[in-house]
Amino acid sequence: MTQNNKNYTSAIFFIGILFFIFGFITWANSQLIPYLKIACELTDTQSYLVATAFFAAYFFMAIPSSLVLKKTGFKNGMSVGLIIMALGALLFVPAAKTRNYSLFLAGLFIIGTGLALLQTASNPYVAALGPIDSAAKRISIMGICNKIAGILSVYILGNITLKNVDELKIKLTTLGVEEKTIELNMLASKVIVPYLIIAAVLILLAVIFYFMNLPEIQEENVTSKGSPKTSVMQYPHLLLGALAIFFYVGVEVISYDTFASFGEYLGFPLQQSKSFASYTGYGLLAGYILSIIAIPKFISQRTALIVANVLSIFLVVLATTTNGYLAVICFALLGFSNSVMWPAIWPLALEGLGKFTKIGSALLIMGIVGGALLPPFYGKIGELVHSKQSAYLILIPCYLYILYFAVSGHKAGLQEKPTNSPPFDV
Repeated sequence: MTQNNKNYTSAIFFIGILFFIFGFITWANSQLIPYLKIACELTDTQSYLVATAFFAAYFFMAIPSSLVLKKTGFKNGMSVGLIIMALGALLFVPAAKTRNYSLFLAGLFIIGTGLALLQTASNPYVAALGPIDSAAKRISIMGICNKIAGILSVYILGNITLKNVDELKIKLTTLGVEEKTIELNMLASKVIVPYLIIAAVLILLAVIFYFMNLPEIQEENVTSKGSPKTSVMQYPHLLLGALAIFFYVGVEVISYDTFASFGEYLGFPLQQSKSFASYTGYGLLAGYILSIIAIPKFISQRTALIVANVLSIFLVVLATTTNGYLAVICFALLGFSNSVMWPAIWPLALEGLGKFTKIGSALLIMGIVGGALLPPFYGKIGELVHSKQSAYLILIPCYLYILYFAVSGHKAGLQEKPTNSPPFDV
């Protein structure tokens, strides 16, 4: 038992490193959006295709990822995912040298492909390392690693790519075609060194994970023994959970990827608003810490999910009806209310899947495509109504659906009372 506990603690530690990588890479998009908008001369809607290319990979590659994991197992699959991400990061070099937006998007899609494999492996892995009713606590610990990295990403990449950006924007309006091209080429080249470093780190981690001794998940010993179900599609609560993930990821990505633009709309200079996404990160960190303390000792993960959605709706209303720092604070606090959603949705959606957990996890990962579709939809709505602030009202129906899942959707099709055991054996 002592050896098992040591193995599980080691596994949690190293998976935490993976979640750190997830956070750094994903939140880098919040800086790439305003950066590429200038460097590649894009509209708002075009710039949000950064999120589309990145998160669309989750939808298209999630099922293939589950098939890869059946061949490689969780641990080796993580190494493969890291290598794929490194290849995508390396594509940023020719993209920057040619200032080719399509190449940037291709690199982001490849990075997203690697992340799809990593996420398909790591989230159910963490859920399985202990009782199901405390899975949200373990995933919240991973969330802390994720969001610390995200905050660092905002400051590090922002200070590299968007330094003195307001002065540059003014300067560009005064230059001729040739001088402007030179300035934009210099701006585009700023991402080369950061993404070469990212690629090197990813390759190193891939080698480390390949040779690491982590406990492998054995999902054949299912907890739902004797279940007559023969297909993952026979679990309606899982399908409803995938849709909940779709809306959750969409609103979270909007909450940090559009924050810099929202700050500009409110009248703040981009040099200041480019770091606003870090406020969302601080809110997420605070929420994760509270979840670790409170779940399940003081509140169940289901109840926490209900409270979080009600609070989110309230904050959206305030953020769309106030101005200045008050609107910024309310928008940043969405990080706090959002924090429990991912950790709580996963165990509720995976409950009782047994041998279908890998494919079920892949379906949940497909829901991450919400991060690809909702940000440009928000951008289009903002253009149509001529208000980036009012466009945030599209978040309310998203939260209402997640609220439905928390209240009753997670029980759809489940006949047995949930047990205090993992969704599959380890």
